[in-house]
Amino acid sequence: MNPNWQDFLSTAGAHIENQQLVHFGSPQEEMLAARNGSILTDLSHLSVIQFAGDDSEAFLQGQLSCDVKQATLAQARLGSYCTPKGRMLATFLLWRSEEGFFMQLPAPLREAIQKRLAMYVMRSKVKVSDASAQRIRLGIAGEAAPAALAELGGVAPQDDYAVAHCGLVTAIRLPGLRFEILVAPENGAAVWQTLSRHCTPVGSGRWEWLEIQAGIPMVTAGTQEQFVPQMANMELIGGVSFTKGCYPGQEIVARSQYLGKVKRRMYRARLQSDAAPQPGDVLFGQGPSEQSGGMLVNVQPSPEGGFDLLAVILNASIESGAVHWKTPDGPKLELLDLPYTVE
Repeated sequence: MNPNWQDFLSTAGAHIENQQLVHFGSPQEEMLAARNGSILTDLSHLSVIQFAGDDSEAFLQGQLSCDVKQATLAQARLGSYCTPKGRMLATFLLWRSEEGFFMQLPAPLREAIQKRLAMYVMRSKVKVSDASAQRIRLGIAGEAAPAALAELGGVAPQDDYAVAHCGLVTAIRLPGLRFEILVAPENGAAVWQTLSRHCTPVGSGRWEWLEIQAGIPMVTAGTQEQFVPQMANMELIGGVSFTKGCYPGQEIVARSQYLGKVKRRMYRARLQSDAAPQPGDVLFGQGPSEQSGGMLVNVQPSPEGGFDLLAVILNASIESGAVHWKTPDGPKLELLDLPYTVE
């Protein structure tokens, strides 16, 4: 996190730990604001890799699961980066500007993913660099968000993943009436003050909670190399192209799509527990089998009590009628609807 930006947020009442905005003093009220109102948060818990140079599009097209050609100046894309075995090392949001392509992913993964991708540049005209400090990145969500953007001097993008320029900022629309705001560091404080007149400042965990409600998975250190994209519904939310050329893991991903039903899918659920579940925790279906029936993907405290989560679950475990956390007789997950259909 930019030190000057951190100082500004602290002055505004933010509690910051390990470069991440935790809360503004009232976590429970912030949960309710995320559920019922409009919120504003900092996204410094995410990092950005920049790809610049004449060959950037062709290079990324050969590395990522999404169709990079569809990431234009007016349209962002979701995608994943996989091993040759088709297992996801990262999920990301990809956008484009005159300066190149920008890949946003969890900050703890940035360095390793950047190094791995840079290894394959070879003689291509591509420069791979850390661009996390180039822009302050904010998230706003809720019914007041479009009016907040209008006060900055622009019209909010109407379609998911559309990109628009609103005065001093660039806005990317995300599912669930959410917008990511990109602003130069020198303008960050003024933009925050404008947005905060419309939206309640909250910790970044509330943004991650909204991602869970939208059914958007985030691969973290605890879940790297655990899922092919379809297990996490990536093809249902636009993160996989089956018409582009090859990329690492493409054969496995295509085989999963066309040569048999995926045996695991991602679901939204709620868990009542005093102990906090973590991404990577195993799940078990009902019955005598000790075999794992799934794994937690993302978890955040729920305004309803307990924890809301995304979990990749074996279809047979869903059919068994009960899915349990950590042990075959552990707390039971309450399955919830996603905003899209899982088949």
